[in-house]
Amino acid sequence: MTFRLREIPLRLGEEEYQLAEKVALLLNIPVTDIVDWKIVRKGIDARRKPDVLRVYTVDFTVINPVSLLPMQKENHCLTVVEKTATADVRLLAKNLQVVVVGMGPAGLFAALRLAESGVSVTLVERGKPVAARLQDVRNFWQQKIFDAESNIQFGEGGAGAFSDGKLTSRLNHPLTRQVLERLVAFGAPEEILRQAKPHIGSDRLRVVLINFRRQLLSLGVDIRYSTRLTGLEVSRGQLCGCRLNDQEFVESEQLVLAVGHSARDTYSMLYDAGVKIESKPFAIGVRVEHPLELINSIQYGMKSHPQLPAAEYRLAWNNQQSGRGVYSFCMCPGGMVVNAASEAGGIVVNGMSNFRRDGNYSNSALVVSVRPEDFDGDDPLAGVRFQRHWEQAAFLAGGGDWSVPAQPLLEFLQGHGGQLSSTCLPGVAPADLADCLPGFVVAELRQALPIFNRRMRGFVGSEAILTGVETRTSAPLRILRNAQHESVSHPGLYPAGEGAGYAGGIMSAAIDGLKVAESLLRDHKT
Repeated sequence: MTFRLREIPLRLGEEEYQLAEKVALLLNIPVTDIVDWKIVRKGIDARRKPDVLRVYTVDFTVINPVSLLPMQKENHCLTVVEKTATADVRLLAKNLQVVVVGMGPAGLFAALRLAESGVSVTLVERGKPVAARLQDVRNFWQQKIFDAESNIQFGEGGAGAFSDGKLTSRLNHPLTRQVLERLVAFGAPEEILRQAKPHIGSDRLRVVLINFRRQLLSLGVDIRYSTRLTGLEVSRGQLCGCRLNDQEFVESEQLVLAVGHSARDTYSMLYDAGVKIESKPFAIGVRVEHPLELINSIQYGMKSHPQLPAAEYRLAWNNQQSGRGVYSFCMCPGGMVVNAASEAGGIVVNGMSNFRRDGNYSNSALVVSVRPEDFDGDDPLAGVRFQRHWEQAAFLAGGGDWSVPAQPLLEFLQGHGGQLSSTCLPGVAPADLADCLPGFVVAELRQALPIFNRRMRGFVGSEAILTGVETRTSAPLRILRNAQHESVSHPGLYPAGEGAGYAGGIMSAAIDGLKVAESLLRDHKT
């Protein structure tokens, strides 16, 4: 019998090998009664800084399990229900041919699930394999050579390949563990199985992608890079195929559409084809950057400690008068800000961290909610035009040479103060960020920043830098689907993931890809 004990604290200076002693002490049993133990979850409790605690959940077995049963309720101790191994019942669909569009997390996991079930899968990606894509991104960062088809938004791994690699999600879904375990099998650090807020990091994620690809190829998946979906073919109300790169026709009655939130030409094609889509809210704003040691001091009460990771934060405020929310998003501890442009003449910023999160600066988006009524036009592509307008304004504000417009936070807030220094690649240019943001976003940020500073003393200061603009927080539209995850207007089309409007981040997109694949398999069970 295995038991699980939660909320086991370790102070700074204590080591993880002491957890067995802590378990014994909390349960008032001899440590020699514990047969074996393992860490299943760990997090940080910094509510009483600088007395920061690391908090653990531990599974363990004991010599006499019956003696522990009466203690369970009063000691956060639970019996772990052992899952009985069951056969992997696969819905074999050997005669089924499916096209999967997009090699972000939704497309990759959908393709994997389908291929493992015997489906013949053609997986297409408009960008390049991860190694070639990395070189194109470096050329952009170092020489400002821009490739509209191979960048931070497009290519193997999707936009998440150049991010913090966060694996957190608001979803409490049974598939979460499955996704994490598959990622570990493909080379992700085993640590993600235990972290309260798991992340892979952009550097380690690239290794995972290569191993993921190898697995797909071993299952017979036909992977095609530098290949765009440019058309849908419908016969008698049913999808019958698709057109790739405006030339090749691929016959298929099922297509998983897992494009990212930046596939604007694909959105236009779908709209022209009559696919049912609608506008949805999203958010835009800026990136704020602070020295890592400053954020550590605010959150931990100390600049650093070898047993503590780079500090994270989450801020949110709702303006009761306007009804708009202002919040931090995609916080990257020990990371860098990057120019994540995907279109000529437009700039969008994002954050990125490696697994060790050992950079000298931390950054986060600070964004304001945007509603469909804020857009110019009532068609589903109005949100795309809204994003593009402000991205083009940012390009001009930065000087038109791919430099990112930047401004000291104090200057943005009160008109003076602060120095301009940023990690952002390929470089920054001084600018008034109010020139490349909607007026209501500027007003909301200026109201929220003093409130955030009261919650995190020192957040507003001379070392804080703003860069802009952050517009790709989520898709500006949703491709409507039914309970079977199938397009309400085009049977055979299965919208999936973040670009379809059903996910927000690596984990939720991967889960949505699996859900869509399972629905497709159920619909075509043989």
